[in-house]
Amino acid sequence: MPTVGLFNKEGKKVGDIELSTEVFGAEVNADALHQVVVALLANKRQGNQSAKTRSEVSGGGIKPWRQKGTGRARQGSIRSPQWIHGGVVFAPKPRSYRMSVPKSMRRVAMKSALSSKVAENEIIVLEELEFEVPKTKEVVKMLNAFNSKKALIVVADSNENVYKSVRNIEGTTVIPANNLNVYDILKYDNFIITKDAVSKIEEVYA
Repeated sequence: MPTVGLFNKEGKKVGDIELSTEVFGAEVNADALHQVVVALLANKRQGNQSAKTRSEVSGGGIKPWRQKGTGRARQGSIRSPQWIHGGVVFAPKPRSYRMSVPKSMRRVAMKSALSSKVAENEIIVLEELEFEVPKTKEVVKMLNAFNSKKALIVVADSNENVYKSVRNIEGTTVIPANNLNVYDILKYDNFIITKDAVSKIEEVYA
């Protein structure tokens, strides 16, 4: 079982914690990580880009000049693509970029992402992270203690005080364990997670 340090929110080590080998000590599957991240980013795209073709641009109902005898190239409409204010050739239309990934692959990718953080010593397990009222300064002190500038903080459940304490800190995000995804894990340099959140993730993926 991988063993990592257990810290309090002041940044002091209070002990060690053993993590599940199946979840935090799995072999890293780079192919699964890549496919899941690509799918996550594709699914975030709105796909609402749109432009008008020559049939949708207003105007151009009459032939601009007669077919022959003017010395100029023949033209059928001033809304043809070669004209200024004309339509767009093969104009983009709203579409869905959605990609589906098998559940088994998502599980493999999640375990790979978590295991990579352990292997690279980028995981920090907190004994707890609770505030009676929002305390941004306390979170900043904690991050400074861990020498962390870009961190993902994972808590067991949604906590408004923790969220408000973190939301104004640049480069740092807080997320509940059930909303955790592979892209966010890999995006941030440090992965800070509470002890309760570790148990919750192990229940799901072990």
